[in-house]
Amino acid sequence: MTIRPNRSDPDSVRDATWAVHGGNAPDPGTGALRTPLVMANSYVLPEDPSTIDWSDTEGLVYTRNGGVNQIALERKLAAMEGGEAATVFASGVAALHAVFFTLLKSGDHVVVSDVGYEAVWRLFSELLPERYGIEATFVDVSDPAAVRAALRPETRMIHVETIANPTTQVADIRGLADIAHEVGAIFTVDSTFTPPPFYRPLYDGADLVIHSLTKYINGHGDALGGAVIGDAGLVDRVRRDALVDVGGVISPFNAWLILRGSVTLPLRLQQHFASATTIARLLDADPRIAFVAYPGLSNHPDHEVATRQFVGRGYGGMLAFALDGDADLQNTFVSQLGVITSAFSLGHDESLIVHVGTETRGGAENYPEAFRRFGHLRLSVGLEDVDDLVADITTALDRTLG
Repeated sequence: MTIRPNRSDPDSVRDATWAVHGGNAPDPGTGALRTPLVMANSYVLPEDPSTIDWSDTEGLVYTRNGGVNQIALERKLAAMEGGEAATVFASGVAALHAVFFTLLKSGDHVVVSDVGYEAVWRLFSELLPERYGIEATFVDVSDPAAVRAALRPETRMIHVETIANPTTQVADIRGLADIAHEVGAIFTVDSTFTPPPFYRPLYDGADLVIHSLTKYINGHGDALGGAVIGDAGLVDRVRRDALVDVGGVISPFNAWLILRGSVTLPLRLQQHFASATTIARLLDADPRIAFVAYPGLSNHPDHEVATRQFVGRGYGGMLAFALDGDADLQNTFVSQLGVITSAFSLGHDESLIVHVGTETRGGAENYPEAFRRFGHLRLSVGLEDVDDLVADITTALDRTLG
């Protein structure tokens, strides 16, 4: 007997359907099926506002505490990620800082990946230790023994990325969650490279998931945003402490744009991932290329972890590679590209590439040897026709190297 699908029940529908309907609610004022853009700072107060808690996040009083479009986006993200609650910020870095600021205090210790995002490296190597007295140990999170060895009695958190930016190291989320919870630590995961429905770290034991909404979830390169999703108690603490009374509030317009972009996420991810796999294989087979880092390649050190963890859904849309030559050669190659654009960011509709030198990022000394020797070209594979991307890369290589 065929089960009747229900747009309000994620267990009765498939991912693309849930991305369209999950978390939706008709606008109570207009009856609109989609939440309209509400560009308001303030909302009507009750007749006696004298007892209102100005840090309260319940109800609509002031957009820093919560607004119509922010709340709609939070509902959507919680539904898509499978979390109890979500809160949104002005950027992914704001969301990361909010988690660390809220859940850590002076004297606490954190175990963090040694090949992760630049901003997280600086937060834990400089800003949080110097200003708040929070200590961090950077470790190879692909080595469970190294993670366990880094734990201290004062360890309060383990923080990783599902696929590390830019090295593409894949973290074993379930295994790391077990290690964190054995010692009562909070396990936080930056899942920007692996958005839902591709992967949901909460299902493998993460306590909180952080996203740069700027990237895949928005997907169109026109809005900044960040999110924290997961346990309702933890999310509420982050919202009250780091959003309302510290700031980092997303604008209603950006929240509205990101909500609109999120609906097509499952369809976009299919194209991103399929094209990335094709391009990674193309580059891996070309003798002019010094190395390719992409979890979908069988020679990637974390290929087996990625295959098990992502259960056949793909391997992401990001890869790093380098031509066999110096920095000038890498730059010459980029200058010969006619479709792929040299620019920061990732997960957009258009393909983006950036040349990163050998020592320009925090923690680069921990990168794989090939990254340290050649630097790398970080490629975010977009939604263009894959044949055009292949032709663009091939002709750029030919024009650069002959």
